[in-house]
Amino acid sequence: MKQVELLKQHIVELDDDSFSKLRDWLIEFDQTRWDKKLEADSNSGKLDFLINEALAEHKAGKTKDL
Repeated sequence: MKQVELLKQHIVELDDDSFSKLRDWLIEFDQTRWDKKLEADSNSGKLDFLINEALAEHKAGKTKDL
């Protein structure tokens, strides 16, 4: 946890421009990590239950055409 506290201290000291660049980088980095995790979960079958639930609802007539 020491590293996180140190990072927080450094972030507080950033000027507006540097903070904005860091924020943008963190958002992009987070989205990339999320995409990789989602892809890995999908490829491993962890999300198949969502497909199965949707198909079951469709077969039961609980869906409508868009």
